[in-house]
Amino acid sequence: MSSSVQLFRDQKYHELKGQCIQQRRLFEDPEFPASDASLFYQSAPPRKVEWKRPKDLCEDPHLFVNGISSHDLHQGTLGNCWFVAACSCLALRKTLWQQVIPDFDEQEWDPKNPEKYAGIFRFRFWCFGEWTEVVIDDLLPTMDGKLIYCHSNVKNEFWSALLEKAYAKLAGSYEALDGGSAADAIVDFTGAVAESIDLVQGKHGEIISEQMKLFEDLLKVHKRGGLISCSIMASSGSTNEVKTEMGLVIGHAYSVTAIRKLRLGERLIFSFKAEKLFMIRLRNPWGKREWNGAWSDNSEEWKKVSNSERKSLGLTLENDGEFWMTFEDWCKNFTDVDICRIVNTSYFSIHKTWEKKMMHGAWAKNSEPLLNRSGGCFDNKETFLQNPQYVFDVKKTEDKVLVSLQQEDRLKYKKEGKGDSIPIGFEIFKVEDNRSYRLHKLTVQERVATSPYINTRTVFLKRILKQGRYILIPTTYHPGIITKFILRLFTDVPSKLRELKADKPKMTCWSLLCGYPRRVTQIKIHSAEGLQKQDRSGGADPYVLIKCENQNMRSPVQHDTTSAVFDTQVVFYRKNIDSPIIVQVWNSNILCDQFLGQAVLAASPSDPREQQTLQLRGRGRREAAEMPGHITVKVFSSDDLVEL
Repeated sequence: MSSSVQLFRDQKYHELKGQCIQQRRLFEDPEFPASDASLFYQSAPPRKVEWKRPKDLCEDPHLFVNGISSHDLHQGTLGNCWFVAACSCLALRKTLWQQVIPDFDEQEWDPKNPEKYAGIFRFRFWCFGEWTEVVIDDLLPTMDGKLIYCHSNVKNEFWSALLEKAYAKLAGSYEALDGGSAADAIVDFTGAVAESIDLVQGKHGEIISEQMKLFEDLLKVHKRGGLISCSIMASSGSTNEVKTEMGLVIGHAYSVTAIRKLRLGERLIFSFKAEKLFMIRLRNPWGKREWNGAWSDNSEEWKKVSNSERKSLGLTLENDGEFWMTFEDWCKNFTDVDICRIVNTSYFSIHKTWEKKMMHGAWAKNSEPLLNRSGGCFDNKETFLQNPQYVFDVKKTEDKVLVSLQQEDRLKYKKEGKGDSIPIGFEIFKVEDNRSYRLHKLTVQERVATSPYINTRTVFLKRILKQGRYILIPTTYHPGIITKFILRLFTDVPSKLRELKADKPKMTCWSLLCGYPRRVTQIKIHSAEGLQKQDRSGGADPYVLIKCENQNMRSPVQHDTTSAVFDTQVVFYRKNIDSPIIVQVWNSNILCDQFLGQAVLAASPSDPREQQTLQLRGRGRREAAEMPGHITVKVFSSDDLVEL
């Protein structure tokens, strides 16, 4: 965890606690008072709520009783099963909950030293890219002497009720927690990367290959410390919190507590007519109401497996509200799954480690097109490129890239009626290998990836990209919308992710001496065909060298071919417009590379912009002797430096 922690409302825990102990009083939080304003902003509770401290609710209060467990929790009257599901997931991982509840030993009630208790607690959340510490008092909302919101199934355990209070303070009120997303809460607990998957749209219930791919992915996420929750979306006619005929609750967040691929012994292979079982264990935050299909309590399947086999297979149940299903049944009965990946960036790990870059950005409106940064999605052809643009490099021949785009959390805007997330997404383009200014027009660039556009807080995409330079453009779906975002990019080798801010080269004093660019030219070298054979097997190892004034750009080598596809793009800002651009083809050799021919391009704005195939010639002027082979190129030039 990063050493710098932000303080919410600038409240310093140790200072406040010290003052309370010195003055022999219990902390009362002026920033989140024990009043109706902290509870709700529109729908008042049916009866008066009394705020009580844990010692007024039981004899011997504790943060934890017999450790922390995913079974400690029960949902209260608030529609925040999503928060309870996230807490259940959090409780499964000690390294994670210890970040959220710092120095839990020091915060625990100490019956031997009651004078150390001051009614003050602190929790940490990952807020929009920064760990933030939230201080609270321990006055909790009750009716009839019972907690009305999230509480433990053990009367004197309070970690979940206090954690919920800290989260409500961050959101502005308890009511703001009504109807949220488990994935968002898990990200706030861990800094994980969230991905939402629609099981229906992905046909995971129907297509076995899709099902197996997802199973392997979830198994890997779970093994590496990730957290998973799932739910059933209410269809247009039905309502939330209603049970399906299989006993599952609609619109309700379940946490996944185990995933197992089981190889069965001979006796069980005979019973189940299969060599392997793919199983998933879930927990209902209500702690009751369970699945009643295959592998449910008292089902036929359990009768076939002895107690010792259950233990050796790991098919155990910890307690109420927890149940096993086959993965196939899970895919058919649930509609949505939220995956939170704990992406490993530590160099001291046995698992794959990722290189991470994070950028804070914003969509901002401006009537001047070159300054506007809120252009909407790709469909808005006129304004799409008026969005923030980020450039990054893929250094390997191929690299797996994870992208997470997260918008500002909107829970705190609920009371103004603006609590819904904005539909967001992003596009990735393969661009010129030397691009370092903003894109103004799409010509030779290749659109290689589009994220889903959804109104969730986070949009996630995994892609394998080829070597080269890329521009990532985060957008809101509609143009003209203003909000902040964070962009996280994970790659195998450093990507040098950075924002492109300048539209064209900067005019400096130096420009007066050395000249300033007068023309911009984009070139895409598509391919070379019919090259001279260079080795005994009749092949060659060609690459392209593009020369403009004093700049040289070189493509990767294509091996063992006389017809190579390069798809190399370059852009030049040219001071001397009479000096041509030379595209040379070379054969790569250990000792000395061989020249295979070249094409000379004037690259003026009036030249044709369609793809053209040119004869390779020897060195010298344009009409030098022909050499075997042709090269296929596309050239765009403009004397307006912000056209391309």
